[in-house]
Amino acid sequence: MESAIDKHLKCPRTLSRRVADDYQPPFPMWVGRADESLRQVVMAYLGVQFREEQRAAALRAMRHIVASFDRADGPGNHDMTYHVDNQGYGNFIVVGYWRDPAAYCRWLRSPEVDGWWSSDARLDEGLGYFREIVAPRAEQFETLYAFKEDLPGVGALMDGISGEVEEHGYWGSARDRFPISQTDWMQAGGELQVVAGDPARGGRVVVRGHDNIALIRSGQDWVEAGDEERALYFNEMLPPLQDGMDFLRDQGQALGCYSNRFVRNIDLDGNLLDIAYDIGYWRSLDRLERWAESHPTHLRIFTTFFRVATGLEKLRLYHEVSVSDASSQLFEYINCHPNTGMMRDAQPKPT
Repeated sequence: MESAIDKHLKCPRTLSRRVADDYQPPFPMWVGRADESLRQVVMAYLGVQFREEQRAAALRAMRHIVASFDRADGPGNHDMTYHVDNQGYGNFIVVGYWRDPAAYCRWLRSPEVDGWWSSDARLDEGLGYFREIVAPRAEQFETLYAFKEDLPGVGALMDGISGEVEEHGYWGSARDRFPISQTDWMQAGGELQVVAGDPARGGRVVVRGHDNIALIRSGQDWVEAGDEERALYFNEMLPPLQDGMDFLRDQGQALGCYSNRFVRNIDLDGNLLDIAYDIGYWRSLDRLERWAESHPTHLRIFTTFFRVATGLEKLRLYHEVSVSDASSQLFEYINCHPNTGMMRDAQPKPT
C-alpha cells in the first residue's frame, strides 16, 4: 500500500488527512504516476454547438479541430464526445491533453489554429464554438482508476501507474490525493466575470475565471464488458448516475456547480462509443465535496459503486479532478447560447 501522493510531491503537512494513518481501503484502486519532469498539464475542451439540422456542418467543424491536433505541438492524447444540453442543442467536444504547456501555446498561436478561431467566418456559419481550457500544475490534480492499463484522459500523459493506494473509499479522499492539499485548502478566489462580449447577444464572449475552479472528469468504459457487467452498468449504475448528472445540469447552480455535461465518446463520424464521462466545473473543490457527501443524488451513486466495485473485471471506472489558477484558465465562446459553460454564472461585463 502506498500514498496517492508521489514521493517527489510530498512535503510536511500543515493540514491533516481526513482519515487515520492506519486506515485500510475496502478494495484496490490506483493513481497515475509521472516523473518530476511533469510540472503542469493542459486540459483543453474544444466544443462545437449546433441544432440538429446543422449536424453535418458541426461534424465537419469537429473533424477540422481533430485534424489540427496533427500539426506541430499537438496534444499527447485526445478524445471526442457528444451530448445534448438542456437547451436542446447538440454539442461535440474535442478534448486534448498536453504534457508541455509551452507546446500547447505554440499550437494555439500557430497561424492555422489561431487564424481559424479568429476568422470572421466563425461568426456566420450558424454554429456555436467554445474553448474551455485549464492548466493545473502537477500538485493541482489527482486521478483514481479501478484498472491499471491504457489510462484515459490525463492518465495517458503519465509515465505509469501506482501500486494500490491508501487514499480512497472515504469522504474527502479526493482532496487527500491532491499534493497541494498538504498545505492549501484550495479555496475559491473571486467570481466569474464576462470581460468581452455579451452572452445575450451572441458573437464572441470571453469569461475570466478565478482561482481554484474545480474540474472533474468521471468516466465509465464498458467497451470490453460482458453481458453481466453491461447489465450491471445499465440497470444499476447508470440510472442513479443519470439522475445525478441531470440534477447538476439543471439545478446545480445553487450548489456551486457552474456547468455539468454528461457526454458519450464518439468516433469521427459521430457514432456513439461504449464510453461515457461527466465534465463538471465547480466553484471550488469544497462545493463539489459538499454535494458528494450530502446530496441524495450522489449518495445513490456512491453506495451503488461500493456495492459492485469488488466484482468488476472489464467495466472500467475512473476519475480525474483538478483545480487551477485564474491565470491558467481560458473560457471563450462564439455564438453559443447564454447558458453554455461559464457564461451562465458569469457576472456581466462592467459598464
